[in-house]
Amino acid sequence: MAISDFISRLAAYYKLHGLGPTIRRAGVGVRRALNSNRMLVFYCDLTKLKASPASLPSPLKIERVRGHQELGQQDLEGLTNFWNPEQAHRNIKERFESHASLWLIKSEGQLAGYSWTIQGRTIAPYYFPMGQDDVQFFDWFVFPRFRGRAIHWFLITHILRGLAAEGVSRAFGDVALWNQASLSSYKMTPFCPLGCVRAFRVFGHTIVIWAETETGEQIFKGSERKANTVTSARANGD
Repeated sequence: MAISDFISRLAAYYKLHGLGPTIRRAGVGVRRALNSNRMLVFYCDLTKLKASPASLPSPLKIERVRGHQELGQQDLEGLTNFWNPEQAHRNIKERFESHASLWLIKSEGQLAGYSWTIQGRTIAPYYFPMGQDDVQFFDWFVFPRFRGRAIHWFLITHILRGLAAEGVSRAFGDVALWNQASLSSYKMTPFCPLGCVRAFRVFGHTIVIWAETETGEQIFKGSERKANTVTSARANGD
């Protein structure tokens, strides 16, 4: 993230939340920037999932939005007013223009969280190319007052099974290694660790360095997935 963008986001956060939370947020931002290129990549073989949506508790509802015209004004405000409205509006516009899908999860009619997916490509330069039947998960979020209710699990599981029903083969996602909350959330989903990776941009080119597979397994301990999934995925040029 450019310094100017970082300052702009902090200014917007200050207007919404005040000085104290902004100082703490700035500290988090600096730590994230220093470790932003250390990621754990996740993989899910959708051909092994049940091709039916997960059952949702009655207060929950999940909607898929494929374009700006399908996004209600109240949901748009919920998505854009929490952080930096100008940047959020720009992101939404660019993502829909790239044919990404926005998945909204609501609790009793209130927006509780969201996730973005894109098929056959990635929203930005990635660690490996995607196949036509591959989907990238990116930029998911659960609003603070809805956390602790397994919202993320219901959302991700529902999306994965829905994509499986559409014939999608594989799903990928990634999380920064500093983000323990997100790592814990992914651990409860059908995703398994593919590997740890660092990426650098040099003269407009992306350089990717993979760590040993065992590193990812150790960080994501508790998984019983086999390492041959990683070997197979990489062998296919993924």
